[in-house]
Amino acid sequence: MQIKNIIIGIAILILTMFVTIYGINTFYPKPQYEDFCERGIAQKIIQTEQECINAKGKWNSYENIKSPEAQTGYCDITFECNQNYDDARDTWTKNVFIIAVPLGIAIIALGAFLISLESVAVGLMGGGIGTLLYGTWGFFWEADDKIRFVISLIGLAVVIALAYYFNKKFEGKSKKK
Repeated sequence: MQIKNIIIGIAILILTMFVTIYGINTFYPKPQYEDFCERGIAQKIIQTEQECINAKGKWNSYENIKSPEAQTGYCDITFECNQNYDDARDTWTKNVFIIAVPLGIAIIALGAFLISLESVAVGLMGGGIGTLLYGTWGFFWEADDKIRFVISLIGLAVVIALAYYFNKKFEGKSKKK
């Protein structure tokens, strides 16, 4: 492959990733912290567990305090909104995985099976791999080891199958020349 084709392939790889990542984020936006928790919540002094619960916070007790006049804990006033934000972000991450993985595989297949111009095919396949990485990155760390194993195994099998097909496809073309 000539250097100009390598550069074109790299450009297509990067732009394919931009299109898929920004496309997903445009049509399925990431949850924003401000939608769940106010920034700079005025931290009023909450001295008791009941006041904290009334303020929808979580009381955290200090360990090893025996003095009756000492404060026995502190209130995490943003506990509930942080939980809601984390739940929304986890759901978003799982859904991005569900969107990006088939999209990445489709882009890889498009590059391997339908595009005959090598620099475009390689660029698209690289962009498909980048899309797979984007989709799996957040969800992968939240999943348990069994799911990670299955995802990795399927990904490996798909890439090996594509490599065989892709190499056969170009091997046949080079023998014809």
